[in-house]
Amino acid sequence: MKTKVSVCVVVLLVSAAVFPLFGQTPNAAELLRRVDNNEVYNTIEYEGEMIIEYQNRRYVKVMKTWAKGTADSFIEFTNAEDRGTKYLKKGARLYVYSPDTEEVMLISGHMLKESMMGSDLSYEDTINNDSLSSRYDPVISGSELWNGRDCWVLDLSAKKRTESYPRQKLWIDKENGDMLHNEQFALSGAKLKEFTMLRVEVIGGRRFPVEYEMRDLLRKNSKTTFVMKNVVLDQPIADSVFSQRNLER
Repeated sequence: MKTKVSVCVVVLLVSAAVFPLFGQTPNAAELLRRVDNNEVYNTIEYEGEMIIEYQNRRYVKVMKTWAKGTADSFIEFTNAEDRGTKYLKKGARLYVYSPDTEEVMLISGHMLKESMMGSDLSYEDTINNDSLSSRYDPVISGSELWNGRDCWVLDLSAKKRTESYPRQKLWIDKENGDMLHNEQFALSGAKLKEFTMLRVEVIGGRRFPVEYEMRDLLRKNSKTTFVMKNVVLDQPIADSVFSQRNLER
């Protein structure tokens, strides 16, 4: 089974589809499906960095990440301050192991809205794996430039009231299909978060973002840059990686 990118794994991927009809507005649902189709994989493994800049201080978190299917992902932090901290996602449940207490805790309820490792990413963000097409109704609201690139602007309205972000707005490059920018909104219309793609590499025949920036607009003077290295897609990963035993040892 293929999975959409989880923020635990990677927050934003891009579509490798090309939209050559610059003068013709595409179908909104098809445009969103093209984005979704290139945000899925059987498995992924990579080394990552979260560079957190918050209130004039800078923190670097280093991790190793594995994911398989729609349900399973595993992260282990390896930087000195956080070495041995591990996260396991099984379905809609997210667990964390702390080497300080040597205990496993289920992250649930109000805790899901808290920051993950001091970043601009919430725990809640990490468990939203379903495709955008299954969660949102899309409308193309226009055409705009983003950083000098001609883009379709896609407005998404949540199909369910339980969605963390009732509305999203995407800027999709007309030439190569890259999702260059994403803004996420509350029901009130207040903008909550922004994601901006910074760098793409071609991996396994698809355009794959390996660096992007996240901003939680409820945090002052804050941004998180996420960098992926040594990305491996669609190679076998043992089920034992995604086990409680692996989390606790």
